[in-house]
Amino acid sequence: MAKNAKAQKYSKEQYLKWYEEMLLYRKFEDKASACYIQQKIRGFCHLYIGQEAIIAGYETVLGKDDSVITTYRDHCQPIGRGADPKIIMAELFGKTTGISRGRGGSMHMFDKEKGFYGGHGIVGGHIPLGAGIAFAEKYRGTKNVNICLMGDGAVRQGAFHEALNMAMTWKLPVIFVIENNMYAMGTSVERTSNVTDLYKLGHAYEMPSFAVNGMKVEDCADAFEEAVDRARKGDGPTLLEIRTYRYKGHSMSDPAKYRTKDELNAYKDRDPIADVLATIKENNYASDDELKAIEDRVKNIVAEAEKFAEEGDFPADEDIYDGVYAQEDYPFIKEF
Repeated sequence: MAKNAKAQKYSKEQYLKWYEEMLLYRKFEDKASACYIQQKIRGFCHLYIGQEAIIAGYETVLGKDDSVITTYRDHCQPIGRGADPKIIMAELFGKTTGISRGRGGSMHMFDKEKGFYGGHGIVGGHIPLGAGIAFAEKYRGTKNVNICLMGDGAVRQGAFHEALNMAMTWKLPVIFVIENNMYAMGTSVERTSNVTDLYKLGHAYEMPSFAVNGMKVEDCADAFEEAVDRARKGDGPTLLEIRTYRYKGHSMSDPAKYRTKDELNAYKDRDPIADVLATIKENNYASDDELKAIEDRVKNIVAEAEKFAEEGDFPADEDIYDGVYAQEDYPFIKEF
């Protein structure tokens, strides 16, 4: 017998699926961090550690024809959409076997076939694109929805407000998600705006807007279920401020000295993966051996991803213009 209301709503199978999904995101990012330190991954690298419940939450209710668009903290979202972790790791390594053929790296993942429309490096620049994808779905007469993820810093951009206004005016099937991890790079929300309850920004457009506990996957799934249902019925967008926390710095180069250890530890005590694991154990959803099998499976997936990335090739010099121009017969290319 389940011991709480949330456990009664969601099945044993769902909790085990959540646990495996979120553990994969966590372990994949742990491995990316290690590979970055070993200089196998170069450039920028922004990790998702601590925020896993958001992806697990929306993937609970999305279908394969729905879509996701996000910022440059974008390694785990395509995996959630069904992309092979191998090609995500290969992209981080800059290999031609990567999801963007080694051209995008950490910040520019893309998989149209899986409904993942990026990884975007310009803060807030992708928010109108999310609304545009939703406009296309409405124009075609589908029931598909778009999840448009952004950080708390992006809501200071004018594009955010323009996109919300248009989405609400045209009742577009888009869910705007503020992943409020409390810091825009190193600047806290309190230092950037008088409005610290960011969901209230949607009220200016009379958009349904809510705050969500991003450290509990059940709360995320509940919120997305309501928002997705509203969008599919043609009732328009929703703004969700999901209050989460990143355990690492803004990027691998960020020592995160702007926050205290006590603050960090307080959020680690609310870890979303540990929370799901506690529910599994409390309700006897899996034995220790079954849990170990899940952990071993995840460990093997991540190890295989690293091996695949190691074995791939870097792009050749002569391929530098591939994918840049619509045609390959531009004569001036040969001049370079």
